[in-house]
Amino acid sequence: MTAPAAAKAPDTKLDKKVLTVAGVVVLGSIMSILDITVVSVAQDTFQDKLHTDQAGAAWSMTAYTLALATVIPLASWAATRFGTKKVYLTSIVLFLIGSVLCATATSIGELVAFRAVQGLGGGLLMPVGMMILTKAAGPERVGSVMAVLGIPMLLGPICGPILGGWLIQIASWHWVFLINVPVGLIALVYAWFVLKDDATGEKPTIDFLGLLLLSPGLALFLYGVSSAGEEQMKHGTFLTGKVLIPALIGLGMMIAFVVHALTTRRKPLLDLRLFRNRTLAVAVMTMVIFLIAFFGSSLLYPQFFIGVRGETTLMAGLMLAPQGLGAMLTMPVAGRLTDKLGPGKIVLPGLVLIILGVASWTQIDSTTPYWMIACALLVQGMGMGMTMMPIMSSALASLRNKEVPDGSTLMNVVQQSSTSIGTAIISVLLFTALAKTHTGMGAIGYSRHPVGEKPPASWFADAAQAFHTPFTVAAVLVCLTLIPAFFLPRKKIESPLVEEDMEQTHHVAVH
Repeated sequence: MTAPAAAKAPDTKLDKKVLTVAGVVVLGSIMSILDITVVSVAQDTFQDKLHTDQAGAAWSMTAYTLALATVIPLASWAATRFGTKKVYLTSIVLFLIGSVLCATATSIGELVAFRAVQGLGGGLLMPVGMMILTKAAGPERVGSVMAVLGIPMLLGPICGPILGGWLIQIASWHWVFLINVPVGLIALVYAWFVLKDDATGEKPTIDFLGLLLLSPGLALFLYGVSSAGEEQMKHGTFLTGKVLIPALIGLGMMIAFVVHALTTRRKPLLDLRLFRNRTLAVAVMTMVIFLIAFFGSSLLYPQFFIGVRGETTLMAGLMLAPQGLGAMLTMPVAGRLTDKLGPGKIVLPGLVLIILGVASWTQIDSTTPYWMIACALLVQGMGMGMTMMPIMSSALASLRNKEVPDGSTLMNVVQQSSTSIGTAIISVLLFTALAKTHTGMGAIGYSRHPVGEKPPASWFADAAQAFHTPFTVAAVLVCLTLIPAFFLPRKKIESPLVEEDMEQTHHVAVH
């Protein structure tokens, strides 16, 4: 009987093959994520060119979000049924068709309908892309490969306003959508040649009851919470029928889905039994609180720069560059260290940096020097690069290959829901705080002030003060994230796949 060979430490360095696959996924992610943030800066243009009001223009964003929520739960089933390559290619094609149709819209109704088509394609790009990357990299390199995927996820909110403002300024709003066409065609050809057809021939039956409960339930819930900020601005309260009725119905349907998923004998649309995995459960809990705080506060920065400091949309995007630079500095290193040291040792100090950055905004006013604001954003960006993707990679690294599709879909459902909840909470807090100032307005800025009147300095000072409330809440939420993050593994995660390989190696050596 020979002794088993010593297990070789897994190589966490990404090879050319994995990086090539990562390039495909990053291109798709860039299209999906940039499209959300680019459209956000075109709201005033839509009102002017398509003859609608603020609520009508906002539907160009809401329709996309609701389409995402409807289709994301189908990602795991579709990937198993047709293979990740076919689903990914189909998603790109559908997204491109939606983009071209959006550019041809002549009314807000058409634009909203075409945005929904775009969302049906975009909704599968992220979860299926995560499946492709996780399988290509293997469990021992999930952290490193998630750092690559995290680049468009973190830079999208920064580059989107810059790109959108620039395109509208030099061309027209149509190019906000047409810019997707060359990127999408490159991604389509790239994916066709690089990705392998991994269809297994397996034909899983779809969980129709789960589909009828989860997809419309999630869409109704997100519609309700997404309307909270608008209702607060219009009526001084978010406790209106437009918010409560769809949100409560959607929540009830999602609760019914949870009961169904945990009791059905068949494979549910979303396998909630994955939460038995302690690492996954802790990672999801950490991610929920973090995303509510992070994405909620993200909408405050452009509004502050445009409304309080009087900057253009393009300049507001450029002012956020230090945040992106900070993320770029730490993210690649954090990804590699997560694979070697475990996520806990990376996420905790990252959260501390974010707390310092967000808390700084509770002291920033209408006259604070820009270099101080840039420092706060840089520190916050460095924390971002050490936080979001290590949390996601810690969850996926603990899953078996067959669990990756469900795990990826679950993470994306949680991400979309948390982002919408965070945006709603911060919007309500901001509009409530603004209403208490002497401006008496639900929106701020030079463009919102009566034409021909120069706002007094005190007007902007009060408006800047109103931002302190939502930033304080965001900082407190990030502090709360430290609690579940404390329980993240602070040593390298041993994947079930690695453990199985070691057991097989030992078995062969013994016999």
